[in-house]
Amino acid sequence: MIEWQDLHHSQLTPSSLYTLLALRNEVFVVEQDCPYQDIDGEDLLGDNRHLLGWRDQQLVAYARLLKRQDDHMPVAIGRVIVAPQARGQKIGYQLLTQAILSCERHWPEQAIHISAQAHLQAFYGHFGFVPVTGLYDEDGIAHIGMARGEDAPTPA
Repeated sequence: MIEWQDLHHSQLTPSSLYTLLALRNEVFVVEQDCPYQDIDGEDLLGDNRHLLGWRDQQLVAYARLLKRQDDHMPVAIGRVIVAPQARGQKIGYQLLTQAILSCERHWPEQAIHISAQAHLQAFYGHFGFVPVTGLYDEDGIAHIGMARGEDAPTPA
C-alpha cells in the first residue's frame, strides 16, 4: 500500500526534500544518462507542490506540480518518477491519478500540461492527455507537449 503526501513546498522537511532530489538524480541524471540541471529553481516557488508516494518508508513515486503565476497558463505536472525497484507494479497509474486529483483540487478549472517523454505518449493518453506540440528535444531526449483536454492552451 502506498501512502501519498501532497505537499506545498513549504511543508517539505529537509529529509523529504533530500530524498526526492536523490530519486530525481538517480533516475533522470544517472539512469537516463542525461546530465542536466535538475535543481532548476522551481521546487520552492509560489504555490508549487510535491506529490510523494511512500511504501515501507521508501520513496517509490514522485511528481512535481507547477502552478505558474499567470492564471491563464496551465498547471504543469513534471518530474514524474517511479523508483526503479517499484516499477512493473502499475504505480505510475496511481501516481498520475493522484497528480491529476491534486491539480483539480488545488487549481480547479485550470488546464494541465505535461512535457512528456515521447515514448510515454500512450501512457499519458490513457489519462486524457492529447498532444499539443510536435516532438522536440529536451536534454537529448525526445519529448512532446501534452495537455489534458483538447482546448488546453499550449504554454509559452
